[in-house]
Amino acid sequence: MIRHENFPSRHIPPRHVDVWLPPGYDQGDQRYPVLYMHDGQNCFNAADCGYGVAWEVQHALARLIATGQARPAIIVGVWNIPARRVLEYRPARPFGYLSATARQRILAPMGGAPLSDDYLAFVVHELKPFIDASYRTRPDRDDTFVMGSSMGGLISLYAICEYPDVFGGAGCVSTHWPAVEGVIVPYLRDRLPDPTTHRLYFDYGTATIDTLYLPIQTQVDTLLAAAGYRRGHNWLTLPFPGAPHNEDAWQQRGHIPLRFLLGERGMSQA
Repeated sequence: MIRHENFPSRHIPPRHVDVWLPPGYDQGDQRYPVLYMHDGQNCFNAADCGYGVAWEVQHALARLIATGQARPAIIVGVWNIPARRVLEYRPARPFGYLSATARQRILAPMGGAPLSDDYLAFVVHELKPFIDASYRTRPDRDDTFVMGSSMGGLISLYAICEYPDVFGGAGCVSTHWPAVEGVIVPYLRDRLPDPTTHRLYFDYGTATIDTLYLPIQTQVDTLLAAAGYRRGHNWLTLPFPGAPHNEDAWQQRGHIPLRFLLGERGMSQA
């Protein structure tokens, strides 16, 4: 694991960025796809994670690579700043569908206007060029992915909608739909990326706050089908009965979105 401490930005405060290189990276000149993950301190090591359990995505991907179920890839974990996390991960543009009065009424109790456009400007215009210059990446859209859980699922979806020429796939795990209730559906109706060039993964549990997600997820699934996405091909929505909203649950099923994003098409089933 390589840590870039306090990575600087013109758009947002500095934060750590961790980079995991796949097995064999140092043994040749191969170039690799890149998966950008939010909540980077929760991605790899329990010692960094505030909840005591990490996704350990590096182990999940290494197992998929070893069994031929996923392509070798670089994982970039972008740490959050806890005090700014909700503002940076809440999609901004969907709230433009509201009147100024309604927007103020809804956003004021949430801490104010979202900062997600600034956060994505950092990822796309500062971090990604650095990663592409520093590591042997495949920088094109078809080899660039984004993934996160809860609010990280929202910002992953927002990233692929706002930057469809940059990201070819998004993994949205236990997407926290209540943070954009009432505004995400019209936004997605206008902004979903082309299904012929993109893939989208969603899932949800049925315990703790994941119990809130099914109604909006159902609406989103209807939009995806209407837009031409094909379930099991370039789109997957999976329920996990009994699964709560925490890192332990996401660790247990993290291999599924990894395989969906980094496997060949047709390798997406659980």
